[in-house]
Amino acid sequence: MIPSVLAAQLKTGVEDFLKTTFPVSTPFFHGIMDNLLSQPEGVFKGPFLGLQLPFETGSQRTDIFPEITLPFPPYLHQEHAFARLSGPKPKSTIVATGTGSGKTECFLYPILDHCYRHRGEPGIKAILIYPMNALASDQATRLARMIYGDTNLKGNVTAGLFVGQSEKDPRMGMSDDAIISHKDTLRHSPPDILLTNYKMLDYLLIRAKDYPLWQHNRPETLRYLVVDELHTFDGAQGTDLACLLRRLKARLDTPQGVLCCVGTSATLGEKSEANRLVAYASQIFGETLDDEGLITEYRVSAGAFLEKSLISQVDIVPLAKADQLNPEQYTDFADYIAAQHALWFNETIPRDEILDGSWRIDLCERLKGHLFFRTCSRCWGDACAAAATSWSTFSA
Repeated sequence: MIPSVLAAQLKTGVEDFLKTTFPVSTPFFHGIMDNLLSQPEGVFKGPFLGLQLPFETGSQRTDIFPEITLPFPPYLHQEHAFARLSGPKPKSTIVATGTGSGKTECFLYPILDHCYRHRGEPGIKAILIYPMNALASDQATRLARMIYGDTNLKGNVTAGLFVGQSEKDPRMGMSDDAIISHKDTLRHSPPDILLTNYKMLDYLLIRAKDYPLWQHNRPETLRYLVVDELHTFDGAQGTDLACLLRRLKARLDTPQGVLCCVGTSATLGEKSEANRLVAYASQIFGETLDDEGLITEYRVSAGAFLEKSLISQVDIVPLAKADQLNPEQYTDFADYIAAQHALWFNETIPRDEILDGSWRIDLCERLKGHLFFRTCSRCWGDACAAAATSWSTFSA
């Protein structure tokens, strides 16, 4: 998939949809929709490409949770999240870091650690609320693999998916790629971790047949509540969620300050907006977040990222060959990659290497030695937007 080609296809699709959905029958307004769509940035903007530097790693420790295997050295922001969300008194937190930063791991490992330390105690210990069933199902698979792949967690910690959709083959037990999804099983043997959406959680609190789901919960049994993609709950939906969470705590007699609430998002904002974001989350959760309640990302500086790479290439694509940057003229992505590599590095790549993906590893180091890429990495902002025009999708 080439992003610029996909963007053009999406634009064409939206244009066709608008033209067919809103036909203009009045002669006086004939052609007004075509004129609007033809204006630069009249309806569409972008596409935009950005160059993101790597996330900063932490202390490289993998023994943060003594009873659980941490299969990777965490990023610095993950270590900060672990520190806040672990232990006997976890603190409510917003994790506002970029896509691919491991937001899910920020709260899952502290939750799994808590559930393992309280293994054998009945009742739901953590609720994870997702805005879409598809996202909940995807995270359910990841959670199943994390539990099944750890010798301590396997058989000691359970998780369940309770959404409105009925599966063709609901699972009555945990496996290596699925969590419990059979509704009657969940009702009569409540899991440690419950994945759902806020509409279904509303039903689970009021339907008589769902009463057994909560029968083992004591006032301090539920310790974690996670709202993924918190930014989607704004306006009336945010008010609905806030009321729902207050009903949940009232239903379970959860004391104030016991429930650790976590909100995640890649689009909440910057560190300068911390006070507003913390206040917003406090209103939604009905819990007090302290001044350190917002976890943001830490990026490696351009200097540190490039310090061990020497400049080996300075040429850019000449204007006479600018048309070769257009991906639409190539038959497939392999031809496109081969042409771009030859344009920027004056070297060809064998087609079999392109198809098996081995070229990507070498490309990372080659780009760090190209002056054009280094300039984009250092300048950021406007320079990145300008680079996207000529560099096209090759830099992605």
